[in-house]
Amino acid sequence: MYLAEINVARLTHPIDHPAVAGFADNLERVNAVAERMDGFIWRYVDESGNATDTQIDADPRVIVNISVWRDARALEDFVWGTVHKQFYARRDEWFNAMGSMSFAMWWIEKDHRPTITEATQRLAHLNANGPSDHAFGWDHLKDATQWRSARCAPLAAE
Repeated sequence: MYLAEINVARLTHPIDHPAVAGFADNLERVNAVAERMDGFIWRYVDESGNATDTQIDADPRVIVNISVWRDARALEDFVWGTVHKQFYARRDEWFNAMGSMSFAMWWIEKDHRPTITEATQRLAHLNANGPSDHAFGWDHLKDATQWRSARCAPLAAE
């Protein structure tokens, strides 16, 4: 089994606005780091070359990321042990707080690649029902430990 994840965020401004340039201008760089990581399997990409053109919400500033990893350790190593952590720490410069959970993980068969619909349904399930084997957060993973000490403070509400 592999670990799939979805992360949804709402930009403070449109993706091409100077206020979010620090994020947008480095998206390709951070994704390239992910793709070179031991344990990276796959990430959703649309015509933009990232996933920034994919609309999952009526608000065009809501963006999505879906990726698949060999295991929790591989995802943790990317999230907390690479340049990604620096951008995560600055997320309040570029993103508004979401009204609900915006990140979910779940286990998939090794030959499966999640669709946008599947991933958003997993996130919705987590928000409606709390963590379970169907959809969960970091605290559901016994092998995940880095997130406890490495995570940053919660994003401030709008």
